[in-house]
This record gives sequence, C-alpha cells and structure tokens, in this order.
Amino acid sequence: MKIPFSKVDCSGNESEYINQVLKSGWLTTSSKAEEFELFFRTLIGVKHAIALNSCTSALHLALEAIGVGPGDKVLVPSMTFTSSAEVIRYLGADPIFLDIDYGTTLITSKIVKNAISSNINLKALISVDFAGHPAPLISSNAEEGILELCHSHGIKVISDSAHAFPSKINGSYVGNIADITCFSFYANKTITTAEGGMLTTNDAEIAARVKLMRLHGIDRDIWKRYTSGLPQWEYDVLAPGYKYNMPDLNAAIGLAQLERVEEMRSRRQKIAEYYLENLSNIKHLDLPEVKIPNSSHAWHLFTLVLNEYSNITRDEIIKLLFKDGIGISVHYKPLHRMSYYKKQYNLSLIDYPNTERIWKGTFSLPIYSLLEDNEVEYIVERVKFHLTCN
Repeated sequence: MKIPFSKVDCSGNESEYINQVLKSGWLTTSSKAEEFELFFRTLIGVKHAIALNSCTSALHLALEAIGVGPGDKVLVPSMTFTSSAEVIRYLGADPIFLDIDYGTTLITSKIVKNAISSNINLKALISVDFAGHPAPLISSNAEEGILELCHSHGIKVISDSAHAFPSKINGSYVGNIADITCFSFYANKTITTAEGGMLTTNDAEIAARVKLMRLHGIDRDIWKRYTSGLPQWEYDVLAPGYKYNMPDLNAAIGLAQLERVEEMRSRRQKIAEYYLENLSNIKHLDLPEVKIPNSSHAWHLFTLVLNEYSNITRDEIIKLLFKDGIGISVHYKPLHRMSYYKKQYNLSLIDYPNTERIWKGTFSLPIYSLLEDNEVEYIVERVKFHLTCN
C-alpha cells in the first residue's frame, strides 16, 4: 500500500463555490469571506470571527491587539510549531518556554502557576491545543483552570487552536473560551482553505483592532469601496497595519469544508478509536491520554511515543514504516532545541523533562477522513509487527 500522511478531503461543494467566485470577477476578499466568517462565528457561538491568511497572522494580530511589545514576556509551550513563538519576537517581546504534561502533551495550571511565580512582566499566555485536544482552560475536578489563573494575575490568554477545530471543552466550542483564539486552515488541518486562518473573540475592541490591522490599517474594507455602486475612493490609514486578509477563493473552500466539518471529524474519531483499541497493549508504546469525551476531540493528529522499554528508536520505526508505504510525521521538534531560541535564551534540555521524553520517542500516524478501513488496519498491523519483532 501507499498511504500518505495527510490527504485533503474536498469531496463537497468546493468546486461549485470556487466557480461562483471566479464568475463574480472579484477574487480577493469580499462576500465569500464575510459569509465564511458568519458561518464560523454562528457555529462556534462567538461574537466575532475574523478571516485571515494564516494562523500565524492571527497569533500576531492577537498579540498586537492586546498591546504586547518590547520588554513584555509571553508564556508558550516548547512543544509546538515555531509560529507560536516567532510572533512574540515580531513585536520585540520575549517568549518564556514551558514544559508540558507527558500524557496529554498540554500545559497544565500547575505548570503555568510555577511560571507566573518565576517571571515578571508577563503580558500573555499562548496556550497550545495539541493534536485536537484542548488545553485545560476551564476549572474541572477541583483543579483551577488556566484561564482563571491567568486572569487573576492580569495575564491575557490566547489559544493557539491550530489543531483544535472543532474541539469542545465542557460542551463549549474552543474559540468561545479564551480571550482570543486562533485557528489554522492550512492544507493538512481538520478543515482547509488551502492557506488561511481565523481569529475569534468576544471582545469588541480586540475585534475592531484586528479588523483594522489585517489590511494595512485602512479605515474601511477595500473590497466594499470597489464593489459599491457609489464613488468611494477616499480612505484613511489609522495605523501601520499588515496584509493578512483572506481572499474569497480561499473562503469558498472553507465554506464547503464547514458544511462537512462534523462528518469529517466523526470519521477521524472512528480511526482514532481503532488505534486506541488495537495499540493499547504494546509495552513499548505510550498512547495519547484523552481527558475529554472522544466526541469533543478534533483528532487532528494521532501521536505515539516509544517509551523506555522500546528496543527500537523513533527514527528507525519511521524508516521501516516508510518502506511499508506508510507516511509518518513528527510533532514536534521542541523549540528549546531550535538553534535560534536555544542560543537567544540560553535554553537547557534539562528544564524540559517531559518535552524531552516525548520528543525522543514521538511519531504521528495518518488520520484523515479519506483514510479507508483496510488502510487503518494495515497501519496498525505494521506498527505492531515492527514493535514486537524488535
């Protein structure tokens, strides 16, 4: 078999909606982007949803909107993609890297509390939802939620939910909980716009600032000036903004994807449950710990960790599975190991024990809605074969 790590499912109305945009003669941001925003915020139940060209742009604008700047510090887990931290540097602020919980690969209130007590000038926390499992922002089982903890210290919480659409916490969609939430619609995410992102918030001032800054700081929507039946050439620049808007061609794909979001999520859940059931009794392997109902998990990734009992390394099993025709990836090489951050902040491996333990053994299996049952069975069979023969 030849099974790619990821495959985009565009078996809905994508082509139809793209053709509508092409026939309209207006390919950049316009009515389809607004329709996408409306659909998204209605589904999430949030007051404001702002379509952007990437989750990185959303994270950048989120920090800018709350006033992060030089001298400020922002908490962020080391086990994440570089965009979660690089946006902090865009604004001249400094990231404070956090270790994570071994079972869930998420930060916890205990980890955040220790970081708060050890640092000054903390402006924000970027909480990363990993693999589709949301971070514990809300209090549960007598444990203080991260959101409550941060607010008690005047720290804003930005949720990097690039992996977590459409996840839920206690029945509420991720995107309607943190001060600001940022989603990714990159080609391999749970839904896609090819390239794109969304920022959600219930704060009207933050939303207004993000809308202003996403398109050069101009005081009105450019597409409305050009599509209006009246002459409206005049505009003003209120701030030195950015070029972060989402074109209608991308939004058209997103609209079609949203129509099938639960269908695709449900299929990934079925695959995840098969993995969990059939890989659970392998001594060499640690499976992801799930602390929410499976139906509340987005299942963007399915990550495994080879533990201390394994006689085979992570890189060795990836090579063997590649020979079997199975696409495998790694999420992630931690940021404290990246040359820039390691040198800039004099980071030490010993300060991130759980992250290091995960990093040395982690690999991710294919999980997407177009993955067939026989392919899932083959993946499990080959993983079990390599681990029991070594």
